[in-house]
Amino acid sequence: MGRWFDKVGKWLVVLVLTGTLIFLVAPICLSVAMSFDERTYLGRFPPPGFSFQWYGQFFSEDYFLSGLATSLKLAVLSALISTAFGVLAALALDRYQFPGKAWLSSLFLSPLIVPQVVMGFALLLFFATLEVSDGFLRLLGGHIIVTIPYTIRATLAGLVGIRRSFVEAAISLGANERQAFWNVTFPLAKTGIIAGTVFALAFSLDDVAVSLFLADPRSYTLPVTLITSMRASFDLTLAAAAVVLIGLTVTLMVLLDRLVGLERIVGQGIYRA
Repeated sequence: MGRWFDKVGKWLVVLVLTGTLIFLVAPICLSVAMSFDERTYLGRFPPPGFSFQWYGQFFSEDYFLSGLATSLKLAVLSALISTAFGVLAALALDRYQFPGKAWLSSLFLSPLIVPQVVMGFALLLFFATLEVSDGFLRLLGGHIIVTIPYTIRATLAGLVGIRRSFVEAAISLGANERQAFWNVTFPLAKTGIIAGTVFALAFSLDDVAVSLFLADPRSYTLPVTLITSMRASFDLTLAAAAVVLIGLTVTLMVLLDRLVGLERIVGQGIYRA
């Protein structure tokens, strides 16, 4: 009887995992297939023939290209800035004891808890109070705020197990704090730091709620263009744009695998003394 229950449980787990995988992957496969539809209208699946017309339309429209360029610039800048500040904040939280440390840590991580719509509206009011009228600056500030928790958490995970005595030994041998960080701490924690940067890039490219509130007619991201275009006229250019975003993500993963190794980012993660 016990073995029978084990077999049933095993098959239930397999069915649930398979169903979850299909639920996650099927919409992506459908979007990829429909982006090559030769029809000039949105028809039934599968498409009767394949064409690159929707990609040609995507790359010929300035509206989409401007959103793509803004998304790429925002992703790179916000990831670099949030990584720099996130590493500094994580080092302070990991190495030092001071009053209000727990409160400060919760404050840094609060964007993970606050709903994105609330965060976007609050940032809109904040920038309006500061009279920041430039849409790109507003978007950059918003993306930094929503991505910095990921860089802090990933860096803190990378710092686990790195003893303070390692840094003290380097300093005792003549290194200053900056040299000790780059020669001792960073090589041991770089997996977590790189992982935080990857998360920042991904969430910046994917952000919708905050960007909707902070964008203006001159500065808008690709997800915002997809939403506004979907409301105006729904066609398969949106599927082509989605595939472009998927391609950017895959390219990023391949580059990371070549330069760093995804196994080191995803699998190992934390240095252990």
